[in-house]
Amino acid sequence: MRSLRIRIPRHPCAWLSAPFPVLSCPHRLRCLPAFRRRRQSRLPCPPRHPCPSVILAIDVGNSQVTLGLGDASGWRASWRLATDARRTADEYGVQLAALLALDGFPMQAVTDAVVSSVVPSVTPVITATCMRLFGQPPLVIEPGTRTGMPVRYTPPGTLGTDRLIDAVAAVAQFGAPVVVVDFGTATTFNVVDADGVFIGGAIAPGVGVSAEALARAGARLSRIDLGPPADLPPLIGRNTEQAMRSGVLYGYAGIVEGVLGRIDAELGPTPTGTRPPVVATGGMAAHVAPLVGRFTAIVPDLILDGLRLVLARQRGVP
Repeated sequence: MRSLRIRIPRHPCAWLSAPFPVLSCPHRLRCLPAFRRRRQSRLPCPPRHPCPSVILAIDVGNSQVTLGLGDASGWRASWRLATDARRTADEYGVQLAALLALDGFPMQAVTDAVVSSVVPSVTPVITATCMRLFGQPPLVIEPGTRTGMPVRYTPPGTLGTDRLIDAVAAVAQFGAPVVVVDFGTATTFNVVDADGVFIGGAIAPGVGVSAEALARAGARLSRIDLGPPADLPPLIGRNTEQAMRSGVLYGYAGIVEGVLGRIDAELGPTPTGTRPPVVATGGMAAHVAPLVGRFTAIVPDLILDGLRLVLARQRGVP
């Protein structure tokens, strides 16, 4: 007599396929009874609720790769890796898998991924990493990708995707007009007018690049560590290291204030008679933004919010 084999379909909640679903699933109180019934009866588990889509947002910058894991309710975890064009997809995959496991997230939890990159040689490597780990290609933000924001930049294809994604997130959170200052390898000033159109901005050497250039050009000057954001140097340095830190940080704050003042003058006041909000983001924002009184908010990972918004618009998610 032939034995009957009952095929048990996968539960719609991806978390139930994890080795430890009780610990992994954000809806453990609802998923656990279904999981127990499935184990005990070995019958198909009827769909009770759809787990929210868990996305992985990846921003490849010149110095760092920023990753965020989250859903519609917010970010559950974020990590930073050094950008290295020599690293292979296997190496990035090992690191990413280790980070997910370290924070208790099963690989099956990730339902979609989105990538923004300003390092063209790394983009296909990250794409291959996502294909290998998650079984599907990520959405790669490129010139021409529908972001929901009109662009008045010449030529439009030369606009860095990170700048545009920052602007998308800023408008969603603060409205238009708005100015975003991204403190990364380069410091970018990104301006959105009152109609919600990206109209341009400015690009300056970053804080770290300025400090490195000073040390390389000065025969008797050494490389310095800018220190943690809370450890500000005295304005009048009492030794060479303090003097260099003071010149880089306070001098850079003066540059930012000057550029923002000129942007304010060019944009003019908002319809309510106020100045547009200014948002600071990027890895060095915590060092410089507190020294400038013009910032409305500091959002270190603003680009991750923008990537999530663009992914939702591309996938047709309201």
